[in-house]
Amino acid sequence: MKWQNLSVDETLKKLNSSAIGLTSEEAQKRVLEYGKNELVEERKAGPVQLFLGQFKDILILILIIAAIAAYYVGDTLDAIVILIVVVINSVVGFIQEYRAEKAMEKLKGLISSEAVVIRDGQGQKILASELTLGDVVVVEEGDNIPADLRITESYDLLVDESALTGESLPVEKHAQTIIEKDQKVQSHDNMLFMEADVSSGRGKGVVVEIGMDTEIGKIAEMIQKEDEETPLQQKIARLGKTLGLLAVLVCSFVFVLQYWQGTSLVETFMTAVSLAVAAVPEGLPAILTLTLALGMQRMAKSNAIVRKLLAVETLGSCNVICTDKTGTLTLNQMKVREAKVNEPKMAYTISALCNNASLSNGKVIGDPTDAALLLYSDKEGYNRRELEEEYPRLLEIPLDSTRKRMTTVNQIGGDRYLLIKGAPEVLLKKCSQIEGESGVCSIVPEDTDSVSGDLNDMTGKALRVIGLAYRKLGVEEDLEDKEGLERDLVFAGLVGMMDPPRQEAKDAVATAKKAGIKVVMITGDHKDTAVAIAKEIGIIDGDEVIVLTGSDLNNLTDEEFENMVEDVRVYARVFPEQKVRIVEALKKKGNVASMTGDGVNDAPALKRATIGVAMGSGTDVAKESADMLLQDDNFATIVRAVREGRTIFDNIRRFVRFQLSTNIGAILTITSSSIIGLPIPFNPIQILWINIIMDGPPAQSLGVEPPEKDVMERPPLKEEIIPRKNLLKIALAGVVMCVGTLALYYYLLNSGAEMIKAMSMAFTVFVMYQILNVFNCRFEKDLSLSNKFLLIAISASIILQLCVIYLPFLQGIFRTTALFLEDWVLILLVASTILISDYLAERFIK
Repeated sequence: MKWQNLSVDETLKKLNSSAIGLTSEEAQKRVLEYGKNELVEERKAGPVQLFLGQFKDILILILIIAAIAAYYVGDTLDAIVILIVVVINSVVGFIQEYRAEKAMEKLKGLISSEAVVIRDGQGQKILASELTLGDVVVVEEGDNIPADLRITESYDLLVDESALTGESLPVEKHAQTIIEKDQKVQSHDNMLFMEADVSSGRGKGVVVEIGMDTEIGKIAEMIQKEDEETPLQQKIARLGKTLGLLAVLVCSFVFVLQYWQGTSLVETFMTAVSLAVAAVPEGLPAILTLTLALGMQRMAKSNAIVRKLLAVETLGSCNVICTDKTGTLTLNQMKVREAKVNEPKMAYTISALCNNASLSNGKVIGDPTDAALLLYSDKEGYNRRELEEEYPRLLEIPLDSTRKRMTTVNQIGGDRYLLIKGAPEVLLKKCSQIEGESGVCSIVPEDTDSVSGDLNDMTGKALRVIGLAYRKLGVEEDLEDKEGLERDLVFAGLVGMMDPPRQEAKDAVATAKKAGIKVVMITGDHKDTAVAIAKEIGIIDGDEVIVLTGSDLNNLTDEEFENMVEDVRVYARVFPEQKVRIVEALKKKGNVASMTGDGVNDAPALKRATIGVAMGSGTDVAKESADMLLQDDNFATIVRAVREGRTIFDNIRRFVRFQLSTNIGAILTITSSSIIGLPIPFNPIQILWINIIMDGPPAQSLGVEPPEKDVMERPPLKEEIIPRKNLLKIALAGVVMCVGTLALYYYLLNSGAEMIKAMSMAFTVFVMYQILNVFNCRFEKDLSLSNKFLLIAISASIILQLCVIYLPFLQGIFRTTALFLEDWVLILLVASTILISDYLAERFIK
């Protein structure tokens, strides 16, 4: 129901109520019929169920099976490490799912607890939860609105809806009927919404919606919906299923083959189980968590606080950033950008003295327009505080929506001066003179045309234009005759102001474009202002760009909007609830969309966006619903976060490629040796060692690689974690490891080497394959060795392998023997084939 389009009488009639409210008896009946005025929380799984639900993930289930298998093989340490990884990942998942409930708690905490209603013809205070449809509520300064109301009476009523919409300025409310075609009137100015605060004035309203049917109730319902999976979650899930199936098939095949060849059942089982552990990259979740956590830390230093771990990477996939204008792309501070004055001294004096803003510790306090004029004059040495000490204020006629001007009278020297600022068209009508190049002279039509031309030029640039005027008062003039004072004014000029764009926002938009990311501005501001800012910072390049207003959006069908959504760069006069529609349309077209917001009304859009970004200055509900917080409310911070996300995804690809190369190599080597009738070159303990050492430092070091130089000069990637090219490289690496290891093993056995020597060399060459393969996985375009952790990890892995080969205590456990210098030469020559094969693959695999 569009209550704003009904008159007060029509609304009361529709609700079967009256100006004196309901009777107590009728109110009780309605409470029973419609329910209480409360936000209802959906039944959700308890903490225990939420935690246990984390173990349904396919990769987690595979890890649990691998841990059990490792324990049966006798590798208790590996089993414990795997289980620790499982628990950590489950705890992280549990914390993230529990956030939705916290957002709901924050929302419920905002709601007013009491309300003043008229029942039985008398005012009385009741619990807000007892309000019902048709109740007439009395509101005044300081009150919190207890339900959605259609205003029936309004007396200078200003309402702060910032917590709901994010708009910082109070909104003037009235009781008039709103006609849809009247674009000058905001469509909700005769409505009061639950959770808004009365800034000043007083009024009455009839309750039209309660509880979950209110605007904030609809938000409550939407933010309780479960989060959708991120692109990375979907990719990891697919990878986990593939690896699980592969592990089961390979292990079953090796078990049957070895048993058929006459190997003892115990040894066959141990080999199959060891292979199962080796086939599963149990280090993947741990390294993934570590990589994302380190990314979170780096982003926090850049004022981007990530609340959801997987959101770090998802930013790297983002190809559309929908952003607010005020405070994000702009400074959120009005500044004078252009002035058309002939006598600057008088313009500065009026700007400073006809002003109620003040400077305190470098910050401006007061109305945005006053603040801009204060800074404008202060910059030129006209400090308001100093001037008022010299030229005291004698009178003030305040600004209001009817007068559209503010006037002060100040004692300047021995004379009294009337100083006035306001709407230029209003001031011009009260001016008989103008400051010209040769001084003050009478206004002629040419002067009026010239001022009008300047005014049109400035408004065409989306500037908010203020006119300045003054008059020297006569000695006999009475200050009590306020209206009579504002006549025969001298027009001093025009001052144009705007909330200017941040310089870093311009640079960030350019960077985003180069990275293949579309930037879309969504604002509640006027269309002209939005377009002017969009052009200045580079969101709009030419005139052939679609700009939509909120009313335009309402007139489009879903199909029409979806067909054009990817061409729209600016949305103006948009209500926060329309952001959800924009997000949904972008996602339907296959986009990974980021959305910014700060009000309670933004919470559903933040929740529905692939990446919800809340302003640090925003409401708690918006913050709880978002994936990331911008502490500095700066658009450039989002772009820096995207850069970090891309770097993280590159690193995830690197260590997944590295780990799968190891897994495939081990599987092929063991399976092939069984097929051709060779003894398996690794014993179960050695297989587990390969798995542990390769899941450790080398893989982790790939997770902290610095960004490539062109990371923000390429379009967003929509490929799988393992794209076709990497899949072929992984398969080739696995084949090279298998052929090289078995060739060396076969050569040694045929040369009369002892079995323990042949196995030790096969085992070591396979480990060296992994160490050298790290370089294949990290090198893209940058061949520098800036990752110091990588060098440390490789050195540690080599030292650990040397310990296994040469320390008597470990030789007994791993069944190895000491190798000679010529053995190492042969090992390194064979292992280096992994570098040669990748070099060739890079040139021939496209």
